[in-house]
Amino acid sequence: MHFRQGVHHQHPKQMIIQVADTADKAKKFIGKEVTWTSEGQKKTKIVGKIVALHGRKGNVRAIFTEKGLPGQSIGKKIQVE
Repeated sequence: MHFRQGVHHQHPKQMIIQVADTADKAKKFIGKEVTWTSEGQKKTKIVGKIVALHGRKGNVRAIFTEKGLPGQSIGKKIQVE
């Protein structure tokens, strides 16, 4: 969905992702791996992990370890395994 951000800082390694409608359903996704694949010729893959719930509406927080995600990733679909 979007980067995790505060008033003054934006964290490009952390993303808020909507995976379910309720927090109870979203709890099942904690610990799973997420992969974002870039569009274009190179098809770069950036891998992360779902670590926690974010709110009560089915959103989770994913942390990408390699490097931060580019701005192109906002609003795109990712793969949850």
